[in-house]
Amino acid sequence: MSDRILTAENYRKLVEMMRIGNEAVARAQQENRERGIPNVYQFNGTIYWELPDGTLTTEDPYVEPDRVEEGG
Repeated sequence: MSDRILTAENYRKLVEMMRIGNEAVARAQQENRERGIPNVYQFNGTIYWELPDGTLTTEDPYVEPDRVEEGG
């Protein structure tokens, strides 16, 4: 037998760890929304920001657009 076989007990532990992790992520995402902080995700190599109003964008909300200097 291979030592790579996942036992029923280890599978139960794995599922429990995933449940705890998923709940923690969901709680952090909700806290960010309540505080007005965008959630950041990556999908297929593209970074997306979920703004507090639920809008998804690929534009970094923390980068200010280039300012045009007057009289220059």
